[in-house]
Amino acid sequence: MPLLQVEGLGKSYDSETKVLRDIDFEVEAGEFISIIGPSGAGKSTLLRCINRMVDINEGYVTFDDLDIGSLKKKELRKMRTNIGMIFQHYNLVPRLTVIENVLHGRFGYKTVMQGVLGRFTEEEKEDAFYLLEKLGIEEHAYKRCDQLSGGQQQRVGICRALIQKPKLVLCDEPIASLDPNASKVIMDHLKSITSEMNITCLVNLHQVEVAQNYSDRIIGLKKGEIVFDGPKLKLSEEQINHIYGIATKELITV
Repeated sequence: MPLLQVEGLGKSYDSETKVLRDIDFEVEAGEFISIIGPSGAGKSTLLRCINRMVDINEGYVTFDDLDIGSLKKKELRKMRTNIGMIFQHYNLVPRLTVIENVLHGRFGYKTVMQGVLGRFTEEEKEDAFYLLEKLGIEEHAYKRCDQLSGGQQQRVGICRALIQKPKLVLCDEPIASLDPNASKVIMDHLKSITSEMNITCLVNLHQVEVAQNYSDRIIGLKKGEIVFDGPKLKLSEEQINHIYGIATKELITV
């Protein structure tokens, strides 16, 4: 069984606008997949449907044999411990330290009171420092997050996602706010760490060349529909032009 199956997925925020329509794809464990497309193509909504940050209107998302759309509140919280999320604007608590923000990734395993009181085990703290070291920011562990650069804050966000020990990580434009050097550092870390930890990774990207450099497979979205799904080497200039603006109706799949 694939780790993730998306079947006939549709999403609308109002009666007039359909953001996603008839989305179908499968993801095998260990794949590193980039989702590309212009602004407004539905990339962020797609990721948010997968972990049900937004509700699904049509179709099904099955993750690790669970029907995401049917899960109740407690089941959904448990499921999300297996799906890490990395955001474009980091989504950290600026006034808290780096280590505190990383440990927030363990909240899904805690009771409400444990979370409020910040009760973490020694093993969890060791895991946090291990990840900070792996991403080269352990020396900033006790700094407030608002004292870090954008690239450093994004590495904190990666650590927070990875400390969940997820099976899948969803990355929503993780380098959109970063300069080219910081972007390369983030993508190198995502590729190497997810490979070492055998974590499946879905990354939304604007930059086609970055997707081609790092991905096993690329999914192209245009106006809420998949218009390309295949290995990165099969993504031609013509197909890129189609994804980003040249009109052609057929689904390109290889």
